[in-house]
Amino acid sequence: MRQPVYFISHGGGPWPWMPDPANNYAALTTALRGIPAALPQPPRAILMISAHWITRDRLKITSHPQPGMVYDYHGFPADTYELHYPAPGSPRLSARLKDLLSAKNIPISEDSRRGYDHGAFVPAYIMYPKAQIPMVQLSIEAGFDPSWHHALGAALQPLRDENILIVGSGLSFHNLRSFGPAAREPSALFDAWLQEALVDTTPDQRQDHLRHWDDAPAARICHPMEDHLTPLFVADGAAGKDTASCFHHETEFFGGLTISSFRFG
Repeated sequence: MRQPVYFISHGGGPWPWMPDPANNYAALTTALRGIPAALPQPPRAILMISAHWITRDRLKITSHPQPGMVYDYHGFPADTYELHYPAPGSPRLSARLKDLLSAKNIPISEDSRRGYDHGAFVPAYIMYPKAQIPMVQLSIEAGFDPSWHHALGAALQPLRDENILIVGSGLSFHNLRSFGPAAREPSALFDAWLQEALVDTTPDQRQDHLRHWDDAPAARICHPMEDHLTPLFVADGAAGKDTASCFHHETEFFGGLTISSFRFG
């Protein structure tokens, strides 16, 4: 059975381990916890494309059988730098990824030292708190080109029929200088465009919309740098001709942000 593809808004920092901030994440928690039950079968492994791993010229994949942790956040309590999400890696999936992407002339190499960053281990922890599903991370390319990342996603499509769950982990709004009430209107405008571009179109139209995402209302206010949108381009490519649906949507995130997450297939 073919697995769906997800693009999730993963939130900020190590929020599940901080009781007060976690209160702001009730809707996202419910959405992520619901993913395992919505799958056709438990996945053999998760392929996580996180906005927090950016490489230039050559993509990288984690290949350690038991990856460590990357605490890529700042200013949080000391105990959040001792967290451990013990999901195993999958050298088998890493090797398969290398073969798939090399066949498409996409430069790729394995990284046996890289651990899970918070764009990966935070949503994975909510989805699978027992860390029983192996996980591999794939980087995004520093040029953030939508068409290039769509082609990358298309190269990953065979994994869906091999019981691999592909998750693009970013944020539908990511402007750290404009959180809170000032972002209410621009985040709502961009989200409305995103809903139309992904859900209310054909897959071909969807790809074209995403290729020109920066023409959308308030696009560069919501994404001054498109690192957190780029996993969506990969997810769209991996989705192929499958339709999209919004499975997580809220309009008062952190005092007024509109954010969403999407499922393809």
